[in-house]
Amino acid sequence: MTMPKLELVGVSKHFVKPLDVAARAANLFGAGMHDIVVRAVDGVDLVVQEGEVVGLVGESGCGKSTLGRMIAGIIPPSAGEVRYGGRALDGLVAASGRKGLLEIQMIFQDPMASLNPRMRVRDIVGEAPVVHGIVSSAERDRYVDTLLARVGLDPGYKSRYPHQFSGGQRARIGIARALAVEPDFLVCDESVAALDVSIKAQVLNLFMQLRRDLGLTCLFISHDLGVVEHISDRIVIMYLGRIVEVAPTEALFRAPNHPYTQALLANVPRLEARKQRFAPVKGELPSPLDPPSGCHFHPRCPFAMTRCREERPALAEIAPGRWSACHLNDGTSDA
Repeated sequence: MTMPKLELVGVSKHFVKPLDVAARAANLFGAGMHDIVVRAVDGVDLVVQEGEVVGLVGESGCGKSTLGRMIAGIIPPSAGEVRYGGRALDGLVAASGRKGLLEIQMIFQDPMASLNPRMRVRDIVGEAPVVHGIVSSAERDRYVDTLLARVGLDPGYKSRYPHQFSGGQRARIGIARALAVEPDFLVCDESVAALDVSIKAQVLNLFMQLRRDLGLTCLFISHDLGVVEHISDRIVIMYLGRIVEVAPTEALFRAPNHPYTQALLANVPRLEARKQRFAPVKGELPSPLDPPSGCHFHPRCPFAMTRCREERPALAEIAPGRWSACHLNDGTSDA
């Protein structure tokens, strides 16, 4: 096999809030208070091959965006290693100095929040390629025109500010900004979540066209299985900081293995199931401040057994190209 474009090995991210002065003083009298630790990502292993589009799916708060930011080099992992092209990402970022790693770019969930409201589009899109020496200042406007045309925007809009555009147009500006430094890998974080259905379809088709034209590799983060089914080669299901299933898109939709994946797919609206009664996943997503022991999904799983409460299931290969983290795959029970 060829070397993966991206590889995550045991990657975790814990956000720690140290005790304040009052809490430390209380501990002197035996209060037994501890630092607050949010386990956003917990021991993730993942491989993305060159040219692939991998969909990352899970409920809000499961750690998808945090994982995407670690891949993009925006935040460092607390443990584990992110490898890009076979080399450690932190070493690549350090070697690139103040310019940062250009090969991986991120498209953020809220384009209005991620675009500087005081900058015109020509500066939002054209600043980075000039700073990084991709084009000269004299060539900037022509380069911006080309990028805006590529993402379906009128180049004549480049003198406008972000608030003068619609949500779909701002999403396209965010895509143009990411493409401006000629990346190989895009991390798309809920890039179409805030758009209405017709505009969402247009932006998804744009992503697919850019992938074909530029040969991009993408991690497409979403909570919408219908969206990732449309665009992804493989789908990764994440629950409370852990990956619970990985499978080719068609195989996952045809026969989901993990109980959590089964519950998610059971609630995807289908035209052929007009009289289907939808049942949401029981219970609430546990807090990452105090995640359940063993399998994180066991408090909500209809098949949970004693072993699920005590032992974390390993992400194991259950078929060629298919991985799942569930004790049911071992053929064990409480009997």
